Amino acid sequence: MAPAARTLNTLTSGARRVSKRLIASYVIDWILILGTVAVGGAFSKIHGNKHAFSLQDPNISFPYHDDTVTVPVLIIVSVVAPGVITAVISLLFVPGPTAHKSTPSSLVWRRKLWEWNAAWMGLGVALAGAFIITEGLKDVAGKPRPFLLAVCDPDLSPDSIRRHQVGGTGTSLDSATPIMVDWHICRQTDQGKLRNAFASWPSGHSSFSWAGMLYLSLFICAKFAVQIPFLLPGSSSQRFISTFDEDTDSVDELRRKNSQTSSASRVQPPRNQAAAPPIYLLIIAFIPVATAMFISTSRWFDYRHHGFDIISGSLLGIFTAWFGFRWYHLPIQGGSGWAWGARSRGRAFWLGIGRPGYVGDEGWEAARLGTSRGDVESGRLVTGPGIPDRRDSTEVASPTVG
Repeated sequence: MAPAARTLNTLTSGARRVSKRLIASYVIDWILILGTVAVGGAFSKIHGNKHAFSLQDPNISFPYHDDTVTVPVLIIVSVVAPGVITAVISLLFVPGPTAHKSTPSSLVWRRKLWEWNAAWMGLGVALAGAFIITEGLKDVAGKPRPFLLAVCDPDLSPDSIRRHQVGGTGTSLDSATPIMVDWHICRQTDQGKLRNAFASWPSGHSSFSWAGMLYLSLFICAKFAVQIPFLLPGSSSQRFISTFDEDTDSVDELRRKNSQTSSASRVQPPRNQAAAPPIYLLIIAFIPVATAMFISTSRWFDYRHHGFDIISGSLLGIFTAWFGFRWYHLPIQGGSGWAWGARSRGRAFWLGIGRPGYVGDEGWEAARLGTSRGDVESGRLVTGPGIPDRRDSTEVASPTVG
């Protein structure tokens, strides 16, 4: 039996023998992601610092305004929608047109499920990271919201001001110099509202929406190859780009080079090495970003956050979205839309000194299901329908088996 067919039969017969150790390692990852969310939720209930403020500060004198985008709507938009869309894309469009029609359904579904799991884990890392960092910073900073005075309802009697004054050189509200007071001057009895009034930095709506929406945009761009056309480094030896991909001064040289090389390594004009994707795909990928922009801007006209708070939250969400995506997915340019492969069975929990990465030669399969050591050491390329290239048994993750 040919090596490729033998390897395919081995992988197919082992489709049901998934390493329990490997599964357990990813279950623990999920537990830690959900645990991070739980810690963030605990942070959101803590009554943290409450920064001193000035009774004469116009930046905290805006009226109280209800949320244009409520928290339930934010969760649906930033969590539910990306979760559903990434799952649908993973189940419907994976493994894609490059999979051979004879690829066993067990391998196809294994790849679908792995891409789905990687999509959700990346989304979980992005959202959980944004949530816990945002809520933790809110507790530490205790920055007043623009509507603080409306919620605080401070006691403005002279005795109360003198009793709660913590800074400033003024002695009364009529003086031109500021008076800094602490939160005890507030007559608001609802401690939940009072805590929320001191939770302006950073903007949680901004960080959460950007974490979920930008992650979705990156995911869509990766799966549907929505990217600016680019040339691979060193992919072309030609420096001229003529009307019909030939230069009259160099056409003879080009033909000579092509005649001396195989069809796989012939010189290809740079303009034929990339093309721009359809505009409708660009619009689809931009919709989540536009949604995050609207949600962030709504925090300004709702008098919920200062401009710096919104920018800070947006940057935080952008970072966690990028990090969550890249933690589980190949780069958009050059990644062909795939997630990274699974960790190997022997490296499911730790790497160990002297190893280049957490992936081994088996990908999702148990170690005994990989290619034979003889095939690897001899340098033979073992491929087949749905079978990865096995040129290096320690550094190449499975792009199909996952």
